[in-house]
Amino acid sequence: MSKAGPDEAGKPGSDAKMAMPSFGPVVSSAHLAEGAFPEMSEFEFGLIIASNAFHRWVTRAMAAAGYADLSSLDVLVLHSVYHRDRPKKLADICLVLNVEDTHLVSYALKKLARAGLVSTGRSGKEKTAAATEAGAAACNRYREIREKLLLRGIDETGQEPDQVSQIAMFLRFMSGHYDQASRAATAF
Repeated sequence: MSKAGPDEAGKPGSDAKMAMPSFGPVVSSAHLAEGAFPEMSEFEFGLIIASNAFHRWVTRAMAAAGYADLSSLDVLVLHSVYHRDRPKKLADICLVLNVEDTHLVSYALKKLARAGLVSTGRSGKEKTAAATEAGAAACNRYREIREKLLLRGIDETGQEPDQVSQIAMFLRFMSGHYDQASRAATAF
């Protein structure tokens, strides 16, 4: 093995393992990476696998909290309803979770009500939902499991809170671009 240059190991003349070859961006669909911005395909692949992993985590964490029959949307709706412990309108839940199909959230609320986790009511003509005692307890148990199994592991990686906040801000920024592009595609 030859001596490594400054770009390979960080120190001039230090021994380095063989440099990893550049394969280009890691994508799920090479044909989408053929355009002018292949890094966007790399971002989308990361988004796909992170999204699927997140939804799997949400359902399994809630199952560990004692509610195995809930979908990831059911769990997210429950957390949204419990947020700040006050009743939420269906339209507000959809807006916060960026769910376009209100019937999906409506079905989740019915399922959560049948499970005794939310109660429904009315505010004028609009339907509302509030977490029951059992719903609040389920959310709090989920939080405990999240602290032990997810957050502790992330903390041990040395990830800086500011970095996580920057990533979250970028994801919100990108959601706006995807929403705008979807409106444009509808009118295309």
